[in-house]
Amino acid sequence: MKFNCNKSDLIEAVSIVQKAIKTNSTIQILDGILIQAEEDKIKLTGYDLETGIEADLRGDVIEKGSVVINSRYFGEIIKRLPEEMTTITTDDRNSVAIVSGASNTSIKGSSSESYPKIPIIETSNKITVSQKMLKTMIDKTIFAVSKDDTRPSLTGCFLESKDSAISMVAIDGFRMALRRDSAGDEFPEMSYIIPGKALSEAAKIFDGDNDDNEVIIYSSSNHLLFDVGDVRIVSRLIQGPFVNYNSIIQKNPKTIMTVNRKSLLNAVDRAALIIMTDERRCPVQLAMSDESTLLVAANAEAGSHKENIDVEVQGDLIDIDFNYKYLIDALKNIEDEMVKIEFNGSQGPCIIVPTEGNAYVYLILPIRR
Repeated sequence: MKFNCNKSDLIEAVSIVQKAIKTNSTIQILDGILIQAEEDKIKLTGYDLETGIEADLRGDVIEKGSVVINSRYFGEIIKRLPEEMTTITTDDRNSVAIVSGASNTSIKGSSSESYPKIPIIETSNKITVSQKMLKTMIDKTIFAVSKDDTRPSLTGCFLESKDSAISMVAIDGFRMALRRDSAGDEFPEMSYIIPGKALSEAAKIFDGDNDDNEVIIYSSSNHLLFDVGDVRIVSRLIQGPFVNYNSIIQKNPKTIMTVNRKSLLNAVDRAALIIMTDERRCPVQLAMSDESTLLVAANAEAGSHKENIDVEVQGDLIDIDFNYKYLIDALKNIEDEMVKIEFNGSQGPCIIVPTEGNAYVYLILPIRR
Protein backbone atom coordinates (compact mmCIF):
# COMPACT_ATOMS: atom_id res chain seq x y z
CA MET A 1 0.00 0.00 0.00
CA LYS A 2 1.18 3.49 -0.81
CA PHE A 3 -0.59 6.84 -0.93
CA ASN A 4 0.02 10.58 -0.58
CA CYS A 5 -2.23 12.91 1.39
CA ASN A 6 -2.22 16.23 3.23
CA LYS A 7 -1.26 16.09 6.90
CA SER A 8 -4.20 18.28 7.96
CA ASP A 9 -6.71 16.01 6.18
CA LEU A 10 -5.11 12.94 7.76
CA ILE A 11 -5.19 14.46 11.26
CA GLU A 12 -8.90 15.27 10.86
CA ALA A 13 -9.80 11.77 9.60
CA VAL A 14 -7.81 10.08 12.39
CA SER A 15 -9.39 12.27 15.10
CA ILE A 16 -12.86 11.33 13.80
CA VAL A 17 -12.37 7.54 13.75
CA GLN A 18 -10.54 7.58 17.09
CA LYS A 19 -13.90 8.44 18.70
CA ALA A 20 -14.94 4.80 18.16
CA ILE A 21 -11.77 3.26 19.61
CA LYS A 22 -11.42 1.98 23.16
CA THR A 23 -7.83 2.53 24.26
CA ASN A 24 -8.11 -0.20 26.93
CA SER A 25 -9.75 -2.85 24.75
CA THR A 26 -9.02 -6.46 25.70
CA ILE A 27 -8.88 -7.27 21.96
CA GLN A 28 -5.57 -5.81 20.83
CA ILE A 29 -6.46 -5.20 17.21
CA LEU A 30 -9.36 -2.95 18.27
CA ASP A 31 -6.75 -0.46 19.56
CA GLY A 32 -5.92 0.16 15.93
CA ILE A 33 -7.20 2.13 12.97
CA LEU A 34 -7.92 0.19 9.79
CA ILE A 35 -6.48 2.03 6.75
CA GLN A 36 -7.67 0.90 3.31
CA ALA A 37 -6.31 2.37 0.10
CA GLU A 38 -8.53 1.50 -2.85
CA GLU A 39 -8.51 2.62 -6.47
CA ASP A 40 -10.40 5.87 -5.97
CA LYS A 41 -10.37 6.53 -2.23
CA ILE A 42 -8.67 6.06 1.12
CA LYS A 43 -10.83 4.94 4.06
CA LEU A 44 -10.02 4.96 7.77
CA THR A 45 -12.07 2.91 10.26
CA GLY A 46 -12.35 2.70 14.03
CA TYR A 47 -14.57 0.05 15.62
CA ASP A 48 -15.15 -1.23 19.17
CA LEU A 49 -17.72 -3.91 18.18
CA GLU A 50 -20.58 -1.61 19.21
CA THR A 51 -19.83 1.67 17.41
CA GLY A 52 -17.94 1.95 14.14
CA ILE A 53 -16.84 5.14 12.38
CA GLU A 54 -15.56 5.33 8.80
CA ALA A 55 -13.95 8.48 7.38
CA ASP A 56 -12.94 9.00 3.76
CA LEU A 57 -9.55 10.64 3.24
CA ARG A 58 -8.65 12.62 0.15
CA GLY A 59 -5.34 11.56 -1.38
CA ASP A 60 -3.45 10.02 -4.29
CA VAL A 61 -3.41 6.21 -4.20
CA ILE A 62 -0.27 4.83 -5.78
CA GLU A 63 -0.63 1.23 -4.65
CA LYS A 64 -3.72 -0.43 -3.17
CA GLY A 65 -3.64 -2.24 0.15
CA SER A 66 -4.67 -2.19 3.79
CA VAL A 67 -3.18 -2.29 7.26
CA VAL A 68 -4.15 -1.84 10.92
CA ILE A 69 -2.02 0.64 12.86
CA ASN A 70 -2.07 1.49 16.58
CA SER A 71 -4.38 4.46 16.97
CA ARG A 72 -2.51 6.28 19.71
CA TYR A 73 0.97 5.97 18.15
CA PHE A 74 -0.28 6.90 14.71
CA GLY A 75 -2.25 9.88 15.96
CA GLU A 76 0.69 11.31 17.92
CA ILE A 77 3.12 10.82 15.03
CA ILE A 78 1.04 12.58 12.38
CA LYS A 79 0.37 15.58 14.65
CA ARG A 80 4.13 16.19 14.74
CA LEU A 81 4.92 15.78 11.04
CA PRO A 82 7.03 18.69 9.75
CA GLU A 83 5.47 19.11 6.28
CA GLU A 84 1.93 19.14 4.88
CA MET A 85 2.53 16.51 2.16
CA THR A 86 2.65 13.04 3.69
CA THR A 87 3.39 9.65 2.14
CA ILE A 88 2.33 6.42 3.84
CA THR A 89 3.70 3.08 2.65
CA THR A 90 3.42 -0.51 3.89
CA ASP A 91 5.51 -3.57 3.05
CA ASP A 92 4.64 -7.28 3.03
CA ARG A 93 5.38 -7.52 6.78
CA ASN A 94 2.84 -4.76 7.59
CA SER A 95 5.55 -2.29 8.55
CA VAL A 96 4.19 1.24 8.05
CA ALA A 97 6.49 4.04 6.85
CA ILE A 98 5.30 7.63 7.39
CA VAL A 99 7.32 10.16 5.41
CA SER A 100 6.94 13.93 5.60
CA GLY A 101 9.75 16.17 4.38
CA ALA A 102 12.96 15.00 6.08
CA SER A 103 11.00 12.97 8.66
CA ASN A 104 10.76 9.21 8.11
CA THR A 105 9.06 7.14 10.83
CA SER A 106 8.45 3.39 10.70
CA ILE A 107 6.11 1.54 13.05
CA LYS A 108 4.75 -1.98 13.17
CA GLY A 109 1.26 -2.57 11.85
CA SER A 110 -1.00 -5.62 11.75
CA SER A 111 -2.75 -7.53 9.02
CA SER A 112 -6.20 -6.17 8.18
CA GLU A 113 -7.58 -9.69 7.74
CA SER A 114 -8.27 -10.09 11.47
CA TYR A 115 -9.95 -6.68 11.82
CA PRO A 116 -13.71 -7.17 12.46
CA LYS A 117 -16.11 -6.14 9.71
CA ILE A 118 -18.53 -3.30 10.37
CA PRO A 119 -22.11 -4.51 9.70
CA ILE A 120 -23.53 -3.64 6.29
CA ILE A 121 -26.92 -1.96 6.54
CA GLU A 122 -29.46 -2.02 3.74
CA THR A 123 -30.32 1.43 2.39
CA SER A 124 -34.05 0.86 1.81
CA ASN A 125 -35.15 1.91 5.31
CA LYS A 126 -34.06 5.51 5.75
CA ILE A 127 -34.94 9.05 6.80
CA THR A 128 -33.08 12.28 6.03
CA VAL A 129 -32.86 15.10 8.56
CA SER A 130 -30.80 18.19 9.27
CA GLN A 131 -27.52 17.53 11.06
CA LYS A 132 -28.07 20.66 13.13
CA MET A 133 -31.52 19.49 14.23
CA LEU A 134 -30.34 16.01 15.20
CA LYS A 135 -27.25 17.35 16.99
CA THR A 136 -29.48 19.69 19.02
CA MET A 137 -31.82 16.84 19.96
CA ILE A 138 -28.89 14.70 21.11
CA ASP A 139 -27.20 17.49 23.05
CA LYS A 140 -30.46 18.40 24.83
CA THR A 141 -31.29 14.82 25.93
CA ILE A 142 -28.06 12.81 26.25
CA PHE A 143 -27.42 13.94 29.84
CA ALA A 144 -30.46 11.95 31.01
CA VAL A 145 -29.23 8.60 29.64
CA SER A 146 -28.84 6.01 32.40
CA LYS A 147 -25.42 4.67 33.43
CA ASP A 148 -27.04 1.57 34.97
CA ASP A 149 -26.23 -1.45 32.79
CA THR A 150 -28.85 -3.55 34.60
CA ARG A 151 -31.50 -1.65 32.62
CA PRO A 152 -30.00 -1.76 29.11
CA SER A 153 -32.90 -0.01 27.34
CA LEU A 154 -32.30 3.13 29.45
CA THR A 155 -28.60 3.35 28.52
CA GLY A 156 -29.63 4.77 25.14
CA CYS A 157 -31.92 7.38 23.65
CA PHE A 158 -35.21 6.42 22.04
CA LEU A 159 -35.41 7.92 18.54
CA GLU A 160 -38.85 7.90 16.97
CA SER A 161 -40.15 9.19 13.64
CA LYS A 162 -43.71 9.43 12.38
CA ASP A 163 -45.35 11.59 9.73
CA SER A 164 -43.29 14.81 9.72
CA ALA A 165 -42.22 14.61 13.38
CA ILE A 166 -39.10 13.22 14.97
CA SER A 167 -38.52 12.88 18.71
CA MET A 168 -35.72 11.77 21.02
CA VAL A 169 -36.17 10.65 24.63
CA ALA A 170 -33.75 9.74 27.43
CA ILE A 171 -34.78 8.37 30.84
CA ASP A 172 -32.53 7.32 33.74
CA GLY A 173 -35.21 6.39 36.29
CA PHE A 174 -35.10 9.76 38.08
CA ARG A 175 -35.67 12.17 35.19
CA MET A 176 -36.64 12.34 31.55
CA ALA A 177 -35.52 14.57 28.69
CA LEU A 178 -37.65 14.73 25.54
CA ARG A 179 -37.16 16.81 22.39
CA ARG A 180 -39.46 17.00 19.38
CA ASP A 181 -39.04 18.66 16.00
CA SER A 182 -40.59 18.71 12.56
CA ALA A 183 -38.58 18.32 9.39
CA GLY A 184 -41.40 19.02 6.95
CA ASP A 185 -41.08 15.75 5.03
CA GLU A 186 -43.23 12.70 5.65
CA PHE A 187 -41.22 10.11 7.57
CA PRO A 188 -41.82 6.37 7.66
CA GLU A 189 -42.89 5.16 11.11
CA MET A 190 -39.67 4.02 12.76
CA SER A 191 -38.38 3.71 16.32
CA TYR A 192 -35.13 2.46 17.84
CA ILE A 193 -32.98 2.70 20.98
CA ILE A 194 -29.50 4.00 20.21
CA PRO A 195 -26.64 3.61 22.73
CA GLY A 196 -25.67 6.85 24.43
CA LYS A 197 -21.99 6.49 23.47
CA ALA A 198 -22.77 6.29 19.75
CA LEU A 199 -25.03 9.32 19.91
CA SER A 200 -22.52 11.31 21.92
CA GLU A 201 -19.78 10.66 19.37
CA ALA A 202 -22.12 11.31 16.43
CA ALA A 203 -23.10 14.69 17.88
CA LYS A 204 -19.43 15.72 17.88
CA ILE A 205 -19.25 15.02 14.14
CA PHE A 206 -22.54 16.57 13.03
CA ASP A 207 -22.52 20.17 11.77
CA GLY A 208 -24.39 22.23 14.36
CA ASP A 209 -24.21 25.53 12.49
CA ASN A 210 -25.62 24.98 9.00
CA ASP A 211 -29.29 24.07 8.54
CA ASP A 212 -28.64 22.84 4.99
CA ASN A 213 -26.26 19.99 5.86
CA GLU A 214 -28.15 16.71 6.15
CA VAL A 215 -27.61 13.28 7.65
CA ILE A 216 -29.19 10.15 6.21
CA ILE A 217 -30.23 7.61 8.84
CA TYR A 218 -30.38 4.00 7.65
CA SER A 219 -31.66 1.27 9.94
CA SER A 220 -31.96 -2.49 10.18
CA SER A 221 -33.32 -4.67 12.96
CA ASN A 222 -29.99 -4.61 14.82
CA HIS A 223 -28.00 -1.60 13.61
CA LEU A 224 -28.25 2.06 12.64
CA LEU A 225 -26.11 4.08 10.22
CA PHE A 226 -25.62 7.85 10.21
CA ASP A 227 -24.28 8.91 6.81
CA VAL A 228 -22.94 12.46 6.44
CA GLY A 229 -21.05 11.84 3.21
CA ASP A 230 -17.35 11.56 4.00
CA VAL A 231 -18.10 10.12 7.45
CA ARG A 232 -20.34 7.20 8.40
CA ILE A 233 -21.21 6.13 11.95
CA VAL A 234 -22.60 2.63 12.54
CA SER A 235 -24.04 1.60 15.88
CA ARG A 236 -25.69 -1.49 17.22
CA LEU A 237 -29.22 -0.93 18.48
CA ILE A 238 -30.35 -1.76 22.00
CA GLN A 239 -33.04 -4.42 21.88
CA GLY A 240 -36.17 -4.53 23.97
CA PRO A 241 -39.08 -2.20 24.64
CA PHE A 242 -38.50 1.36 25.82
CA VAL A 243 -40.45 2.93 28.67
CA ASN A 244 -43.90 4.17 27.64
CA TYR A 245 -42.86 7.75 28.26
CA ASN A 246 -46.21 9.26 27.27
CA SER A 247 -47.85 7.50 30.21
CA ILE A 248 -45.59 9.19 32.78
CA ILE A 249 -46.33 12.72 31.56
CA GLN A 250 -49.09 13.95 33.85
CA LYS A 251 -52.16 15.28 32.07
CA ASN A 252 -53.97 17.16 34.86
CA PRO A 253 -51.41 18.90 37.07
CA LYS A 254 -52.49 20.38 40.39
CA THR A 255 -50.11 23.33 40.00
CA ILE A 256 -48.95 25.24 36.90
CA MET A 257 -46.12 27.73 37.46
CA THR A 258 -44.84 30.20 34.87
CA VAL A 259 -41.33 31.44 35.62
CA ASN A 260 -38.36 33.13 33.99
CA ARG A 261 -36.06 30.24 33.16
CA LYS A 262 -32.80 32.11 33.73
CA SER A 263 -33.94 33.52 37.08
CA LEU A 264 -34.80 30.04 38.34
CA LEU A 265 -31.61 28.51 36.93
CA ASN A 266 -29.44 31.15 38.59
CA ALA A 267 -31.26 30.80 41.92
CA VAL A 268 -30.85 27.01 41.93
CA ASP A 269 -27.20 27.37 40.88
CA ARG A 270 -26.51 29.72 43.80
CA ALA A 271 -28.30 27.39 46.23
CA ALA A 272 -26.23 24.48 44.96
CA LEU A 273 -22.97 26.21 45.94
CA ILE A 274 -23.46 25.27 49.59
CA ILE A 275 -24.31 21.64 48.84
CA MET A 276 -20.89 20.03 48.98
CA THR A 277 -21.47 16.27 49.34
CA ASP A 278 -24.58 14.12 49.52
CA GLU A 279 -27.11 15.51 47.04
CA ARG A 280 -30.00 13.45 48.41
CA ARG A 281 -29.49 14.60 52.01
CA CYS A 282 -29.12 18.23 50.89
CA PRO A 283 -31.73 18.92 48.21
CA VAL A 284 -32.88 22.24 46.83
CA GLN A 285 -36.28 23.20 48.22
CA LEU A 286 -38.92 24.92 46.10
CA ALA A 287 -41.68 26.39 48.25
CA MET A 288 -44.42 29.00 47.99
CA SER A 289 -46.16 31.14 50.60
CA ASP A 290 -48.28 32.97 48.02
CA GLU A 291 -49.18 32.81 44.32
CA SER A 292 -46.46 35.20 43.10
CA THR A 293 -43.29 34.26 45.01
CA LEU A 294 -41.15 31.11 44.83
CA LEU A 295 -38.62 30.41 47.57
CA VAL A 296 -35.48 28.58 46.41
CA ALA A 297 -33.62 27.30 49.48
CA ALA A 298 -30.92 24.88 50.56
CA ASN A 299 -29.53 23.86 53.95
CA ALA A 300 -26.29 21.97 54.42
CA GLU A 301 -23.38 21.66 56.83
CA ALA A 302 -21.57 24.40 54.90
CA GLY A 303 -24.42 26.87 55.42
CA SER A 304 -27.77 27.86 54.01
CA HIS A 305 -29.23 29.80 51.13
CA LYS A 306 -32.62 31.42 50.57
CA GLU A 307 -33.77 33.39 47.57
CA ASN A 308 -37.16 34.60 46.34
CA ILE A 309 -38.05 34.92 42.66
CA ASP A 310 -41.21 36.14 40.97
CA VAL A 311 -43.58 33.57 39.48
CA GLU A 312 -47.16 33.19 38.34
CA VAL A 313 -49.07 30.20 39.70
CA GLN A 314 -52.38 28.56 38.97
CA GLY A 315 -53.61 25.92 41.43
CA ASP A 316 -52.12 24.63 44.66
CA LEU A 317 -49.07 26.16 46.33
CA ILE A 318 -46.02 23.87 46.46
CA ASP A 319 -43.37 22.78 48.95
CA ILE A 320 -41.13 20.17 47.36
CA ASP A 321 -37.47 19.03 47.27
CA PHE A 322 -35.32 18.18 44.24
CA ASN A 323 -31.83 17.07 43.35
CA TYR A 324 -30.30 20.41 42.32
CA LYS A 325 -28.24 18.85 39.52
CA TYR A 326 -31.33 17.51 37.77
CA LEU A 327 -32.98 20.95 37.84
CA ILE A 328 -29.86 22.65 36.51
CA ASP A 329 -29.38 20.08 33.73
CA ALA A 330 -32.92 20.59 32.50
CA LEU A 331 -33.02 24.39 32.74
CA LYS A 332 -29.68 24.97 31.05
CA ASN A 333 -30.77 22.88 28.05
CA ILE A 334 -33.76 25.14 27.35
CA GLU A 335 -33.45 28.32 25.32
CA ASP A 336 -36.84 29.90 26.08
CA GLU A 337 -37.06 32.98 28.29
CA MET A 338 -40.19 31.74 30.10
CA VAL A 339 -41.17 28.16 30.92
CA LYS A 340 -44.10 26.37 32.51
CA ILE A 341 -43.46 23.97 35.38
CA GLU A 342 -46.25 21.58 36.27
CA PHE A 343 -46.51 19.87 39.67
CA ASN A 344 -48.75 17.14 41.01
CA GLY A 345 -48.40 17.36 44.77
CA SER A 346 -45.28 16.89 46.88
CA GLN A 347 -44.67 13.32 45.70
CA GLY A 348 -45.38 13.71 41.99
CA PRO A 349 -42.81 14.69 39.36
CA CYS A 350 -42.31 18.22 38.12
CA ILE A 351 -42.57 18.67 34.39
CA ILE A 352 -40.95 21.58 32.55
CA VAL A 353 -42.60 22.44 29.22
CA PRO A 354 -42.76 25.44 26.86
CA THR A 355 -45.32 28.14 27.44
CA GLU A 356 -46.42 27.42 23.87
CA GLY A 357 -46.03 24.32 21.72
CA ASN A 358 -44.56 20.93 22.64
CA ALA A 359 -40.91 21.11 21.52
CA TYR A 360 -39.60 19.68 24.80
CA VAL A 361 -40.55 17.99 28.05
CA TYR A 362 -38.19 17.67 31.03
CA LEU A 363 -39.45 15.55 33.91
CA ILE A 364 -37.80 15.36 37.34
CA LEU A 365 -38.84 13.17 40.28
CA PRO A 366 -38.79 14.87 43.70
CA ILE A 367 -36.80 13.74 46.72
CA ARG A 368 -39.05 12.41 49.48
CA ARG A 369 -38.59 13.99 52.88
